[in-house]
Amino acid sequence: MNLRARTDILLIAGFCAFLFFYGLWAFGLIGADEPRYAQVAREMLGRRDWITPVLYARPWLEKPPLYYWQAMLAYSVFGVSGTSARVPSAMDATLLVIAVYLFFRRFRCGVEIDAALITASCAGIVGYARAASTDMPLAAAFGIGMLAWWAWRESGKRIYLALFYLSVALGTLAKGPVAPFLAGAVIVLFAVVVREPGVIRKTLWLPGILLFLAVSLPWYIAVDVRNPEFFREFIVEHNLARFSTNLYHHSEPFWYYLPVTALALVPWLVFAIAAFAAPVRKWWAERKNASDKLDLELQLNLFACCWLIVPAVFFSFSQSKLPGYILPAIPAGAVLLAEYLRQRLGREESVPKWIAVVHAIVAAAPIFPALGIAYLIDRHHAPSGEPRLIAVAVAVVVCVGIALTLISHVGFRMLRFVTLVPVVLVVAFILRFGSRTIDLKMSARPFAAELAAIETNSLPIAVCGTSRELEYGLAFYRNQNVLRYELGEIPAGEHLLVTPPAWKKNVDELTAGRRLTLLGYFPPQNVDYYFVAPERR
Repeated sequence: MNLRARTDILLIAGFCAFLFFYGLWAFGLIGADEPRYAQVAREMLGRRDWITPVLYARPWLEKPPLYYWQAMLAYSVFGVSGTSARVPSAMDATLLVIAVYLFFRRFRCGVEIDAALITASCAGIVGYARAASTDMPLAAAFGIGMLAWWAWRESGKRIYLALFYLSVALGTLAKGPVAPFLAGAVIVLFAVVVREPGVIRKTLWLPGILLFLAVSLPWYIAVDVRNPEFFREFIVEHNLARFSTNLYHHSEPFWYYLPVTALALVPWLVFAIAAFAAPVRKWWAERKNASDKLDLELQLNLFACCWLIVPAVFFSFSQSKLPGYILPAIPAGAVLLAEYLRQRLGREESVPKWIAVVHAIVAAAPIFPALGIAYLIDRHHAPSGEPRLIAVAVAVVVCVGIALTLISHVGFRMLRFVTLVPVVLVVAFILRFGSRTIDLKMSARPFAAELAAIETNSLPIAVCGTSRELEYGLAFYRNQNVLRYELGEIPAGEHLLVTPPAWKKNVDELTAGRRLTLLGYFPPQNVDYYFVAPERR
């Protein structure tokens, strides 16, 4: 192994370790999905059941099992914790970065480390690599599959086509039929763009199809045999109904994924737009020359454009929209940018000044909210006074440094280095200045610890008027089902009750005739907690 390869390995390992793994323990699981997915994996591990996802001892059939299997393995190695629950996504993101590196090293040598680190540092990749969710497993499997498909197209080696089918199968186990649908849509659109319909027929390779079925189908058959309601819950409700209706109350405007995709590509957004526009302009200028076959470089760029467009357009038509849906498209932006960079390095081009300045502003802008994240979460406004001046000063210094470097004669060669500086600073600032506030305000972990400190025995727990995030968080950190008063789930025996002070009147009505003892108040999440005596016989 030569010196450059060893250096590349160290860079990838170092950046992935910091961007994806470092500080996974800094704050507890947040939102409703993280603790819920983590709890499903815990219960499956406890039951030694690799088939049926279970939540509170009942089948929970919303998602396929790939994330749960990964989390079960992580729990087996590291123990059950919020940190372990996030390890699978961090590992998947690392595998995606390695795949991008190997792809460029084999097919577009010269910018392989740039491509890998651009992928690793996109905001969407960093964010979801640190989340216990099904989004990163899908994005990694899908991204590796798309790279494998192009590797097959360019080299003609069927081993890459087999890897494509295997990756799409894993994507199907990560999040369902959306994986093969998106893969097929990207390939069909690409075939139309380059006017090669035969590529669709060649992709439909029987051994690959059999491999896809052999990997993805056994779990679907097994879970359906054990749970006759699986087809209705998973396919009808959580795929068809989620796409065609606002059943789960995630309605957003049609253009929602334009800003979401833009944010997910930060800090590379400006160059990603330029990298997208360049091949599209060239293709548009050459489209009338039907006899001229497009060169492979342009075709790869057009393939990446299709890969970027299809998920954004497809999910724009969905009546239920969540930010993570766009994640499979983000590696395409990194591929486009790496190709854009490679071509300009070969021609010794300089960075246009206006692009350098706008890129510097976009790359440095997240530093301000990262330094003031505690204010934003706790007080719902940006910091003022001296903290604001410090945040602005740091952001301005970084912005000017990036702009001046890119305008110089080494602009494109230094693009990766100077852009990674604010990425590292943003992650470091959030972990250093925001983790405690995020933990207190957005995670149930510290509140669950406070409840455990006052108990001699673990009591049943119920909530009334609290957020779903707190409900599912308490369920994971206490490892027990959390009942909800509003749904009529009022335990007859003694239990703890968590409720906001504003719901005290409702609680009095629902516990009429029972002794209610206030045990304390948890200010960060504005909830009281009570001991509720058993019903009188």
